Amino acid sequence: MRLEKKSGMRIRAALLGLGTVGGGVYKLMQRRKEELPLRIHQADLDIKKILVKNLTKKREGVPQEILTDDWESIVNDPEIDIVIELMGGIEPARTYIRQALEAGKHVVTANKDLMAEYGGELLDLAELHHCDLMFEAAVGGGIPIIRPLKECLEGNEITEVMGIVNGTTNYILTKMTREGMDFADALKKAQELGYAEADPTSDVEGLDAGRKMAILASIAFHSRVKFDDVEVKGITKITAKDIRYAKEFGYTLKLLGVARNTGGGIEVGVFPMMIPSSHPLANVNDSFNAVFVHGDAVDDVMFQGRGAGEFPTASAVMGDVVAVARNLVYGCCGRLGCGCYRSLPIRDSGESKHKYFLRLVVEDRTGILAGVAGVLGNNGVSIHQVLQKPAVNGVAELVVVTDQVENRHLNDALVIFEQMSMIREVASVIRVYTVKTQEN
Repeated sequence: MRLEKKSGMRIRAALLGLGTVGGGVYKLMQRRKEELPLRIHQADLDIKKILVKNLTKKREGVPQEILTDDWESIVNDPEIDIVIELMGGIEPARTYIRQALEAGKHVVTANKDLMAEYGGELLDLAELHHCDLMFEAAVGGGIPIIRPLKECLEGNEITEVMGIVNGTTNYILTKMTREGMDFADALKKAQELGYAEADPTSDVEGLDAGRKMAILASIAFHSRVKFDDVEVKGITKITAKDIRYAKEFGYTLKLLGVARNTGGGIEVGVFPMMIPSSHPLANVNDSFNAVFVHGDAVDDVMFQGRGAGEFPTASAVMGDVVAVARNLVYGCCGRLGCGCYRSLPIRDSGESKHKYFLRLVVEDRTGILAGVAGVLGNNGVSIHQVLQKPAVNGVAELVVVTDQVENRHLNDALVIFEQMSMIREVASVIRVYTVKTQEN
């Protein structure tokens, strides 16, 4: 069956929110105004209304007459085909998107919080009403990753998606690595440059990255994963000393999101992780993001670019808007849908296997290494590398990298360490990235 093109269409969009990203989308659409009809097969596309909270606020370059604070005037307008949600947060964004889809309008959103928690529900609703729901900008800012996973890599069985999906933490860790800064100073610098919010909790505690990994895992493995399924640990306890010792072992420390389809279930988490310095992700620095995908046919592919900001994120939003407009021209909306046709279990984190970096503050006396090795060995943990630093004031540091071990066995050993008088402190416990095998 041949799809007939609807020539000379007039496509109207509404923008919800005119903050950093919303403003970027409006500017980008104006910048491309002359060429958009050529890119959308002779359709005319523009923004008819913009929903804002404050109508009296002056917005340079935006006509006052297209601003509104009345959602009903948008959802009930039959001329509006596309709703672009850039408000953020769960409510009222969730309600607005539901109502837009129920009214037969197509939706583009950058809302990672909403898609991580309610993406399945909203995608099902979009399918029911034969609407597009696009969300490329929800993960990775300007990096194209959602549609490549849904379309370009659809011929693969994807077994792993991992990457740096938060620019704030990557900037902080880059400053700590290159300049030896401690966490507090690096965070302050990130805030001064606008990379980190005044309240940086969502970034530095790994919550932002966790939501993005829930979205990526759902798409890659065709099975719904929610934010609550993601094990999350942030970087607030990482020290410059950890980073320096990692270098001595040949590793670089990054906050990584890792999602794996193990065959026995899905593992998905966000952790400070040591990765071999030869790995491509080890050289992704500053506020850049990168996502590394392993498929059985394509092997390894990596997507890298700016993960946030006015125009990088607007780029992803505009890509989705143009895609929806093209679908409207050819009458083929709703063709991608959810894609979650599987129902895979979420694997218990205690059963997963990893290498670990342990930094122990110990008394400077004989038998310490033997005692530590004995506890680890008795709990099924073998040592891969060990480094002992010179003692200062009767206290030394013992740095151990383990072989792969089930998390529960390592946790048993750590409980014993906490009870040993010769061990003053378990200062750091950091995962070490290992390539996925059938055993892990």
